[in-house]
Amino acid sequence: MSAPRFHWFLPTTGDSRSIVGGGHGLGRGHGRAAFRPPTIEYLGQIARSAEQLGFEAVLTPTGTYCEDAWLVTAALTQVTTRLKFLVAFRPGLLSPTLAAQMAATYQRISGGRLLLNIVTGGEETEQRRFGDHLGKDERYARTDEFLSIVRGAWNGRFDFSGDYYDVEDARVAEAPDPLPELYFGGSSAAAGPVAAKHVDVYLTWGEPPAAVAEKLNWIRKLAAEQGRTLRFGIRLHVITRDTSAEAWAEAERLLDRIPAEDIAKARKLLGQSASVGQQRMLALHAGFQGGKVRDLEVHPGLWAGVGLVRGGAGTALVGNHAEVADLIEEYTALGIDEFVLSGHPHLEEAYWFGEGVLPELRHRGVLHQAA
Repeated sequence: MSAPRFHWFLPTTGDSRSIVGGGHGLGRGHGRAAFRPPTIEYLGQIARSAEQLGFEAVLTPTGTYCEDAWLVTAALTQVTTRLKFLVAFRPGLLSPTLAAQMAATYQRISGGRLLLNIVTGGEETEQRRFGDHLGKDERYARTDEFLSIVRGAWNGRFDFSGDYYDVEDARVAEAPDPLPELYFGGSSAAAGPVAAKHVDVYLTWGEPPAAVAEKLNWIRKLAAEQGRTLRFGIRLHVITRDTSAEAWAEAERLLDRIPAEDIAKARKLLGQSASVGQQRMLALHAGFQGGKVRDLEVHPGLWAGVGLVRGGAGTALVGNHAEVADLIEEYTALGIDEFVLSGHPHLEEAYWFGEGVLPELRHRGVLHQAA
């Protein structure tokens, strides 16, 4: 088994010492604590810190609630040297040939530091803001065609005629080197076959290990039918401290800063989401009506409190550095190869994980020693 890869997150919605909302049916929010705007200076601090701490890449979100991922990360390539950028974007909102060209250009100007996160889109309201009125299953069918054209354009002259695209002689001036790896998440029946056919890494949000194992087995079977094998990644938040008591105290502090009316509003909006993954996140805290912080512990060390007011990934690894490392090893035993992590605030929490958990994993032999 190869060593797991660790990535961090760029909060292009903004950052705070509270949980920042936004995405998946929610507007751009900033909690009740001092808000840190997503300036290029602050995001540059996070990117440089992630690079120095040993993270391989940083993920950026996509949507009208955050800054544009292509533009922000292209700027940050100029203040980093090794860090890769996992750029989220939505197929169908731009030409696949143009996307292939943008990726090829990005690889050249960054020295090969682009990874692509394909976000088909689960929110009808958000899609309509961009003039996209296709239903969910149709969007996945379009993504299938889109990715066929992107890879075809990278490999040479490519003709394609389908239900959504009709291109002749699609190509780029020079193929990207290396080809950007494709990341993709989706829990619906329509998403699985697209992942199995096209992508390099299938991503899931942080569900309890038994649920993750079930999902990975589903995708493995679909990929095998295509004669392919995929890597797997998981998207989680993290709260790690020198002691377990300190970590849970921080989780309790975050929970105490969430007003009941914010939870009710988020639950109503997220409950309207067409995303199967979002509904699975909501189910993890469906019975919570206020109470103790550990009432939201859905698996030892896995806390669902983030999802009370944040769309998308809604769970956090909570514990001391050894306990968090134990959970990471539990997920790697299932077949998780990559961890995309975040915390509030993202700058400080990167140091807690990078200086606490990563050395613990190196000591255990799970990670290679730092260069």
